[in-house]
Amino acid sequence: MCGICGIFSFSGPLQEVQGAVDAALEALKNRGPEVQASHLHKNVILGHTRLSIIDTSEAANQPFSDESGRYVIVYNGEIYNFRQLRQILISKGVDFRTSSDTEVLLKWLMEKGPEGIKDLQGFFAFAFFDKAEGTLLMARDRFGKKPLIYHHDGQKLVFGSEMKALFHLGIPREIDPVSLQIYFQLNYIPAPWSVYKNVKKLLPGYYLLADQHGIKQHRYYEIPIAEQHATRLSYSQAMDQLKEKMEAAVVKRLIADVPLGAFLSGGIDSSVVVALASRHVEKLKTFSIGFKDEPLFDETKYAQNVARMHHTEHTAFSLTNNDLLDCLYDVLDYTDEPFADSSALAVYILSRETRGKVTVALSGDGADEMFAGYIKHMAHFRMMQGGAGVWLLRHFHPLLAPLPQSRNSFLGNKVRQLYRFGKGAGMSPAQRYWRWAAFEGEDYALGLLNDAGAGSEYNDRKTFLTSSAHNDDSMNGILLNDMQLVLPNDMLTKVDLMSMANSLEVRVPFLDHDVVNLVFSMPDHYKIDATGRKRILRDAFRDVLPPELYHRPKQGFEVPLLPWFRKELKDQILNGWLNDDFVREQGLFNGKVINKLKRKLFSSNPGEIHAQIWALVVFQHWYKKYHIQF
Repeated sequence: MCGICGIFSFSGPLQEVQGAVDAALEALKNRGPEVQASHLHKNVILGHTRLSIIDTSEAANQPFSDESGRYVIVYNGEIYNFRQLRQILISKGVDFRTSSDTEVLLKWLMEKGPEGIKDLQGFFAFAFFDKAEGTLLMARDRFGKKPLIYHHDGQKLVFGSEMKALFHLGIPREIDPVSLQIYFQLNYIPAPWSVYKNVKKLLPGYYLLADQHGIKQHRYYEIPIAEQHATRLSYSQAMDQLKEKMEAAVVKRLIADVPLGAFLSGGIDSSVVVALASRHVEKLKTFSIGFKDEPLFDETKYAQNVARMHHTEHTAFSLTNNDLLDCLYDVLDYTDEPFADSSALAVYILSRETRGKVTVALSGDGADEMFAGYIKHMAHFRMMQGGAGVWLLRHFHPLLAPLPQSRNSFLGNKVRQLYRFGKGAGMSPAQRYWRWAAFEGEDYALGLLNDAGAGSEYNDRKTFLTSSAHNDDSMNGILLNDMQLVLPNDMLTKVDLMSMANSLEVRVPFLDHDVVNLVFSMPDHYKIDATGRKRILRDAFRDVLPPELYHRPKQGFEVPLLPWFRKELKDQILNGWLNDDFVREQGLFNGKVINKLKRKLFSSNPGEIHAQIWALVVFQHWYKKYHIQF
């Protein structure tokens, strides 16, 4: 796992850029703490910082060139089928001087060009330069596991693994008001946009080709959900296929020349991965975190049961709320674009502690989006089924508005869910999807911001971001939209940021594209029906998981933000992040709304205010650290 950056000039040779690239690589050092290097050739400079996973020798360092010196690559990720590709190239007379997947990727692209990207199995972001043709090929993996951010102004193309690298390379920093409008609803800024107007994120499954005429983007992969791809497999045949492809996906991800383990939360997803990996790794190292102060969210007993069943070498890190609070500034400081999923704090600690024992960890990410694992998926299913209950909530949900609504109590959470369901019942499928994917509504974001951006541009973005959720009777459409919106921009971004902050590589077997293609060829009812969510996943692996995993509620962890804001962080909120003078100087926010939020935070009935405050805290900390001071 590594970090990459670079500059492609359209207006002649680069001058005096080495210092800026060195600084950019230093900013990316957590992604690759071992070796930092760059390669300059006339109008192009490529930089790389390395975390060695496969072929840890010096000969595999990057930037990596072929023997002739014509081609050079910088690459972040892992190609799991590199040995098969290597054999194909050897059969054609190609020689190799290392055992690395980097050299295989370089020579595969030399042989196949952009079409060769379709043959890659793994996750990656890379830049491949052909000196003779003067072309730069950049690509991002199918599902967006690895980031690739860029700025193009006609004079140059600047790119990197993280925004903090681009800051050193001289990008303009004009905040995009439409991105803010979306951020304060979703808690993240989805690709292809960023917090800045002229900085973009390459979409998953795309490559970008640059030459002296400019840049062009092409899509090389999309999930095959069209009717002609529908499986003809019976349910039992589909289960057998799922088991076969999942085991193959796990085995691919066990290739490493460094210590490897697996996250084990005690949920179905990570437990499936551990069950399969333990067949091929004796005494597999597994890791989970528990919460001493929050027993409701402590799942370590389930993880321990899975570990015992599969004879893993298990470590459970037991955390207090103070442990989470102690890492708060580490997380905020590393977050170089506003990103307000508070569970990142727990992922940061899990990654930090796991990195003390292994360099690579498998995870169960992606299964919820593919198999309909979220509560909102059951809500969508109920909506599609219709009936008297849906009709009643659609017409009478306003009666629930005055009742207490909070995730922190069983009754309050049920009222909150029923109210959201009833409100969504009166919306179009795409509008409903957007509202249920968001933490806050459009009216809140509009009221909070002084300039929420052009309404037409906002609506165009929202239409693009909900393009697969337009059919009122297709759960696969909802899941596909989650794979395009929620998975890459929230879940995978969170894991990439927090694992890379700790120099840990995380691999995701569920996102093997053979697995994804199979699952999206299945009809809706294989994944969700009236009996529950994740139907085929739960049934396929029932014989290798403890039965108690099937009789427990799905419980997402809630970071104790509210008590922190009202006690330990109170002074920083009032006199720092949300200080009246600072907010006024920024000119971004409606001061009256900010003061109303602060009053509610310290009132006797704060409700869900902590989520709104957290999104503001993340933004304000980012604004001070990166936008102003950097």
